[in-house]
Amino acid sequence: MVGQGVLRECLLDSEVRLVETIGRSSSGIQHTKLREIVHPDMWHYSSVEADLAGFDACFFCLGVSSAGMKEDNYEHVTYGITMAAAETLCRLNPNMTFIYVSGAGTDSSEGGRSMWARVKGKTENALLRLPFKAYLFRPGFIEPLHGVKSKTPAYRILYTLGKPLWPLLRLAAPNFVLTSEQIGRAMLAIARHGALKRILEIKDIRSAAEL
Repeated sequence: MVGQGVLRECLLDSEVRLVETIGRSSSGIQHTKLREIVHPDMWHYSSVEADLAGFDACFFCLGVSSAGMKEDNYEHVTYGITMAAAETLCRLNPNMTFIYVSGAGTDSSEGGRSMWARVKGKTENALLRLPFKAYLFRPGFIEPLHGVKSKTPAYRILYTLGKPLWPLLRLAAPNFVLTSEQIGRAMLAIARHGALKRILEIKDIRSAAEL
């Protein structure tokens, strides 16, 4: 869902010359600036390395819900795929800006009680140790705009049922809600200008989106 929103903002931005997406299936979007790589194995990139060099930024939006998953399986996806991509891109594009979508409540100590927060914290910490510019986004509730939809059926139902309540949620908890558009704009702004913080909470992301 986040990736759809970010892709939209990248394609609309006149300063972006080329957008390349990597996923296990096609987005179905046609655009002159878009180049898609359908790649079934997200843990290994040697077969597509030739297409991964020469980029200024990576907006890493891949993720799964931890609901019903054991920690080792969740870590295999959340940590494993992220680091496989990041290590490859860091080697091919050492000056790249890498922006990772984490989550509000992520546990940087890696020792808390929440499984997903520990794994996300481990992933964040590993990214910060790599020798490129990594920024970590920690959004909370994300309001999908412009036709963006979650691929998770339960989330789609939740967003559909809760749509009338979004205006109230924005009023009651403005510091816990971002839109898919704001996240995309914030990523582009930080790719261009950087940020004083490496870990960006909801307020920081909203501020970056306004640059």
